[in-house]
Amino acid sequence: MYFCIRKNKNLMPKDSLNRSILKLAIPNIVSNITVPLLGFVDMMLMGHQDSIAYIGAIGLGGTIFSVMYSIFSFMRAGTTGFTAQAYGANDRAEIAYSLYRALCIALFATVLVLSLQNVVEWLSMKLLNGSEEVLAYTATYFHVRIWAAPAVLCLYAFNGWFIGMQNTTIPMVIAILTNVVNIVLSIVFVNAMGMGVSGVALGTVIAQYCGLITAIVFLFAKFRYHLIPIRRVILLQADKLKRFFKVNADFMIRSILLVLSIAYFNNQSAKLGDDMLAVNMILMQFFYIFSYFTDGFAYAGEALVGRFTGAHDDKQLHQTVKLLFIWGFLIALPFTVLYALFPDWFIRLVSDQPDIIPMAQPYHIYLAAIPLITFAAFLWDGVYIGATASRAIRNTMLISSIGVFLPSSLLLMPHFGNHGLWIAFLLFMVARGLSMTLMAKKAVFFGNKCSAFNVVKS
Repeated sequence: MYFCIRKNKNLMPKDSLNRSILKLAIPNIVSNITVPLLGFVDMMLMGHQDSIAYIGAIGLGGTIFSVMYSIFSFMRAGTTGFTAQAYGANDRAEIAYSLYRALCIALFATVLVLSLQNVVEWLSMKLLNGSEEVLAYTATYFHVRIWAAPAVLCLYAFNGWFIGMQNTTIPMVIAILTNVVNIVLSIVFVNAMGMGVSGVALGTVIAQYCGLITAIVFLFAKFRYHLIPIRRVILLQADKLKRFFKVNADFMIRSILLVLSIAYFNNQSAKLGDDMLAVNMILMQFFYIFSYFTDGFAYAGEALVGRFTGAHDDKQLHQTVKLLFIWGFLIALPFTVLYALFPDWFIRLVSDQPDIIPMAQPYHIYLAAIPLITFAAFLWDGVYIGATASRAIRNTMLISSIGVFLPSSLLLMPHFGNHGLWIAFLLFMVARGLSMTLMAKKAVFFGNKCSAFNVVKS
């Protein structure tokens, strides 16, 4: 991995900047890790049912919502970048209007999603590969979970704004509350009430609205001072709207391509049969766990890079990026060891299906490779989002998904089957990290002055 080095005696002491990074990263890690924990619980609940089709249904159902929400997930990233830069520039009005614009889009997106839910379901059932049993359970899951959409979309805006305000504790509290409620309700609905996939989906719906209510309470309790009156002339200011939509359109394309790549992986897995679909859905939980853990530092990067970009503080920007990658490498190492030494133990936590363990064993090597191969891409995401380097992050995703993942999977799968699919997926992540490293000099750092180029290898 490569770091941009700028020698300057006026840099904030490393210890102080490290504390700032950890202050932002640790709450994000705690909140993010509850997301794959929820995925694990859902898989465990379905993995102990009387049919393996339940596991595939949860995987495919989650894929539908991931793809759908990816169209609007730019609200979280874009709101963080704009808010953090306004915070760094001490622009009180823009701090408030970053939230107002994001919430307006969230309300519009809510109407759009709920109006088109039947179209989304029909198209999903046509495109997804799976047995009739799996697709039937997937449809049941969709019909219930769709009603969480208003809360999910508004939470994108709120969480992005809180992070941009250099506060990751509130999103942590929201995430913990949401996921604890979700886990508890899912267990009750599935194990106590026998609701199956409907119970898992209903638990998600109720939990998301609990999270939204919590976000609103925190907004008025902690940030009332920032809620200036809305003036339509400022809200609809042409140059602000143009930049807002241009940056967010690029983020939207990037998010869609990322989630479509995951969806493509899941769909190709389904073509290999219900058993292999179940194996890959379980193995992907390990990817999610590491990604959400590392994203804690990526979110810290969003907040700090945005802040220093807004303040035009070139020195702190470079130091932040360097320290983020040191932390990322130090996190990747223990995950690599754990994934390499104890894969069967983790898999048994998810499912007791007798065929899963032996079927998953040939793919343990990919679990061990995930942390060191993927951490650079996750961290660069945070840096690019904080700098609102939207065009560059869009282009790197185009290169990695369409230029690397798709052709490599089509080339490798006919010869190597599921091994080919996993190799293609890891090549996709390598391409993301490498392309963002190469573009960072131009996209992120001020005046193209960074010699990352005057790099050091660490």
